[in-house]
Amino acid sequence: MFTDSVELTVSSGKGGQGCVAFRREKFVVNGGPNGGDGGKGGSIWFRCDNNTHTLSHFQRKMHIKAEGGKPGEGSNMTGKSGAKKVIIVPPGTQIIDSDTDEVLFDMLEDGQEVMFLEGGKGGLGNTHFKSSTNQRPTYAQPGEKGETRHIKLDLKLIADVGLVGFPNVGKSTLISTVSNARPEIANYEFTTLTPKLGQVNIGDFESFVMADIPGIIGGAHEGKGLGIEFLRHIERTKNLLYMIDLGSYRDLKEQIETLKSEIASFSEALAHNKYAIALTRVDIIPPEEVNDLVNDFLALLGLKANRSADLDFDTNLPYFIQESADETLGYDRELPYFVVPISSATNKNIEPLKYALFNLVQSTRS
Repeated sequence: MFTDSVELTVSSGKGGQGCVAFRREKFVVNGGPNGGDGGKGGSIWFRCDNNTHTLSHFQRKMHIKAEGGKPGEGSNMTGKSGAKKVIIVPPGTQIIDSDTDEVLFDMLEDGQEVMFLEGGKGGLGNTHFKSSTNQRPTYAQPGEKGETRHIKLDLKLIADVGLVGFPNVGKSTLISTVSNARPEIANYEFTTLTPKLGQVNIGDFESFVMADIPGIIGGAHEGKGLGIEFLRHIERTKNLLYMIDLGSYRDLKEQIETLKSEIASFSEALAHNKYAIALTRVDIIPPEEVNDLVNDFLALLGLKANRSADLDFDTNLPYFIQESADETLGYDRELPYFVVPISSATNKNIEPLKYALFNLVQSTRS
């Protein structure tokens, strides 16, 4: 089960009670107080772990507590400190104060650790209260209480490329073709109900992460469909791949304009990220119509076919790549990095698409 938002109460451990004790040994007269201090309460820590991908393991844990410190003992023995409680979260998790909505921590990197709540101090034993006027103190401090906070964990997936498209446009098919992700694939809308991440391998040593989110429809930023709940998962994605269905009953212009409008309405910053466009399901279009469809779409964007020798796309199909995409001349963010027709079913242009996306990812990383 995929869970991307939970509310929790977390408490650090209480300090242990100080001890009231007196030295009692043979041949030792009036040994005096020797009560030890209480142990410190356990602290609350957060750790980011790449092996965790959801917050579902918190569903039944509404209150997480660290261990309290043990009481002090005689012979000036300090009580054992409470063990710290480490809360493991996936990368991209924000720890938010439920009362103020303030983002307290942003867990982004594998192995990152932060201490959230410190455990209470242990109480002092009666040995600390001996004085010239009170040589038999019968008082020891109670341990300090731990801290308690009400928080919300909010997961925003981290990916290099986020797939954006209408329902049933072929996002799940593409991510299953190019990566290790295995989402459910079916011929009806909203098959994908939860985000999916997949690692796309480029050769033996390079890779990037692709995110598939549920389909977006018009009005998604207002709560229509499933997209609004998961649009925030691509907020951290620096590159978007808009997927436009050549075989859809929706007009191509309507598809790209609606998708870009929904992204801009949700996040203005996200709308200015680098992006590319894949025209999907080219295999179901008669060959004599494909060129006209693609050329018309390029004209709609104010572009014309532009081929690159570096990327071996099907030369029988028109495509566009920004000339300055890999140069120091810069990159026009208002234009797509590339536009290419593909078919996941027949693998047409899939391998070149992987390398084109990797080039896009590298341009963002540098």
